[in-house]
Amino acid sequence: MTDINILTEAEVAALNSLIDGATRIVVTGHKSPDGDAMGSCLGWAEYLRMQRGKEPVVVMPDAYPDFLQWLPNTDKVVRYDKHKEEVARMLQEADLIFCVDFNGFSRVDEMEGALAASPARKVMIDHHLGPVEEDWELALSHPEMCSASELVFRIIWQLQGFEGMTRRCAIQLYCGMMTDTGGFTFNSTRPEIYFIISQLLTKGIDKDKIYRNVYNNYSCWAIRLRGYLMSRKLNYIPDCRAAYFTITRKDMFDYHFVKGDAEGLVNEPLRIKGLKLSISLREDDRRDNLIWVSLRSVDDFPCNEMAQQFFNGGGHLNASGGRLMCSMREAERITRQAIRHYEQRLRG
Repeated sequence: MTDINILTEAEVAALNSLIDGATRIVVTGHKSPDGDAMGSCLGWAEYLRMQRGKEPVVVMPDAYPDFLQWLPNTDKVVRYDKHKEEVARMLQEADLIFCVDFNGFSRVDEMEGALAASPARKVMIDHHLGPVEEDWELALSHPEMCSASELVFRIIWQLQGFEGMTRRCAIQLYCGMMTDTGGFTFNSTRPEIYFIISQLLTKGIDKDKIYRNVYNNYSCWAIRLRGYLMSRKLNYIPDCRAAYFTITRKDMFDYHFVKGDAEGLVNEPLRIKGLKLSISLREDDRRDNLIWVSLRSVDDFPCNEMAQQFFNGGGHLNASGGRLMCSMREAERITRQAIRHYEQRLRG
């Protein structure tokens, strides 16, 4: 039997004590929740509800992608941007808050004040580098995990919860693992990941349908947008084995953009033979001079270092993000500067 236990005995005891002693539990993820944030939060809440007799509430800072609407229990998620007073009250009245798939209060953006002000005990369950020293009652930080969903599975397993795991929970966690590894194409070479997948399959999930629900669930306009961006907006720098593209507000307006339409698009240029780095620059749809940056790389190129040095961000070796407070023209200048700065390592 593969050993996938990850918590110390002290952490198991502390986590069980916190759960047993809580009556009002909130589970929350980061701003602009992706498949892993949604899958890990919903999966953890499902475990707490079905196996620990709790009634957790899942709250998110803002909208999740349209292609995740099918995930079980998404209809129960409460958004802070839509119900600020209600979520603030939930956070204030909670006695235990699980912060899943993020490691610092700033990652919930406008909800940060309400989260920080809550007197509840807070538990971090996360896989990102550089956890922030917040007021954690318990910090379960494991950057070696492929996703927060993998970490949640391991925790449930170690708490003896796998036998009672519902099919809904298995679907949620598999979706999170799949999306945070690009369909298991990066950050997913450890054999334990595939042992976990094999166990999730015993719960009767249809992994092929989950894939189709996520990756084959776009509108016609979203496909047209992708074609336009790759044909007209892609900047290919062959001598540096890198590429970047921009998505402006006009592009989004012209192609009836909805949240999630650009999900995974940053991976597309990596299909180019020999390419090592792809960068996406997207204007925020509400705030001027805010550019969201996504970086993807292959092999050993550290896009997390580039994200930290040039884009006020960070992340994993092959998948990172950041943001710039500037115009798109300036963002493009910074991107070209970053690529040239790492030219030798990209060529290697």
